[in-house]
Amino acid sequence: MREQRGERSREHRTRKCPQDACAWGRILFVVTLMLGFWLFLGQSPPGKPEIFKCRSPEKETFTCWWKPGADGGLPTNYTLTYHKEGETFTHECPDYKTGGPNSCYFNKKHTSIWTIYIITVNATNQMGSSSSDPRYVDVTYIVEPDPPVNLTLELKKPEDQKPYLWIKWLPPTLVDVRSGWLTLQYEIRLQPEKTAEWETHFAGQQTQFKILSLYPGQKYLVQVRCKPDHGFWSEWSPESSIQIPNDFSMKDTTMWIFVAILSAVVCLIMIWAVALKGYSMVACILPPVPGPKIKGFDTHLLEVSASNGKYDLLPHL
Repeated sequence: MREQRGERSREHRTRKCPQDACAWGRILFVVTLMLGFWLFLGQSPPGKPEIFKCRSPEKETFTCWWKPGADGGLPTNYTLTYHKEGETFTHECPDYKTGGPNSCYFNKKHTSIWTIYIITVNATNQMGSSSSDPRYVDVTYIVEPDPPVNLTLELKKPEDQKPYLWIKWLPPTLVDVRSGWLTLQYEIRLQPEKTAEWETHFAGQQTQFKILSLYPGQKYLVQVRCKPDHGFWSEWSPESSIQIPNDFSMKDTTMWIFVAILSAVVCLIMIWAVALKGYSMVACILPPVPGPKIKGFDTHLLEVSASNGKYDLLPHL
């Protein structure tokens, strides 16, 4: 009886093993088939996204933008997560809409100064997920203001001065410069309408500038931009134009000032050279008269005799 039961159990195991193998084989076949089907359709996990820019227009809010990777042929969901340096808790983007597609906007409530943000973008679809490289952001150093506004041009012809072009503008609307929260520096560029080269002038922190060197009869295009102490130049403002009249005689005094300074330097060098070489020049023009040279006459002995009250004029032969 025991032998019969042993044979039956062996037969049962022998029959069961092929069935399990067939089951696993069928599962593997289905998975392989599905994988091949997905590959045939071009479906795959999403590509790696890239955070390419973070910008603050006024050091109070900021926005980050990213470039999506390949979507793998499937609908892909993107989320931006961040944490501040020294924190362990991870936050998700507070606003995906204000900054436009593929962006995250941080309002004043979510913006801190002198704090490092570690930001990552995650992409997910049915086939898997991927994450961007982390981007480290300090709001103080990503300030890129909007262009200056209200750029105005005016020709001035004062009676006691030479005529000039007067340029004025206002700081960007969002930037608080009155309280000193942000300090801006400005740069102006202008060009005649029919030329390709711009002439650039640095204006410092002032919001007005005077241009003296212009060509009569030309139409000029003018733009201005600004930059904070720590950050980047803004875009150039929209162009403003002005027509310079033909009778608007404007002399370029820069060259004449340079010539005058150069002439003064040359004159000083000549005077200095003459002062150093004055003695030699006088000696050349009026050489000294040589003293008498009488053979046998010793002037040294004469000087000694004179000091002793005796004069010996006899020659020493």
